[in-house]
Amino acid sequence: MADSLRDQLLKSGIVKQVQQDRVREQKRPPTPSSVKPARMGGKPPAPSRAARPSGHGREEIDLAKAYAIRAQTEANERKRIEQEAAEQARLRRERKLQIQQLLDGKALNKAEADQPRNFEYGGKIRRVHVDAAQLAALNAGELGVVQQGGRYLLVSREIAEQVQSIDAHLVALLVDPNADGMGDDGVPDDLMW
Repeated sequence: MADSLRDQLLKSGIVKQVQQDRVREQKRPPTPSSVKPARMGGKPPAPSRAARPSGHGREEIDLAKAYAIRAQTEANERKRIEQEAAEQARLRRERKLQIQQLLDGKALNKAEADQPRNFEYGGKIRRVHVDAAQLAALNAGELGVVQQGGRYLLVSREIAEQVQSIDAHLVALLVDPNADGMGDDGVPDDLMW
């Protein structure tokens, strides 16, 4: 009759059943509700060194260095592009000023000119008004047409060639004097239309 309570529980089988339930609970992964929440407003506690794979801290440092290097490289690239754009703008301004000085007072356009001379420039048909002598000189290649500030200026061949050496796309019309006077399509260049 001196059986203890423990011995009585073991005999009845209740204790064995409780021990098996505890073993099952330990094998099951913890559910989110059973895990203690992380500290409020902070990071979850770092895993112990034994649980952390070797080199993990080094990977984080390497990743941070990689991001810093990438950001620095991108900043240097942006700076280089901005410098190139500024240099291109400066060169354009210098060319424009040089052409302006070259053309200043050298335009041969006449207000009383009544004959239109059509030419193709920039994918469109353009027109400059000339007199009979200028038309003959233009078609012979002695004169050229330069586009500046939205206007088409009639200038001597030498001026047109100088403009062409500075900025070739501003020369709207400069006939080759050695050409036979026929266009690629078989139509004479000086045909009035």
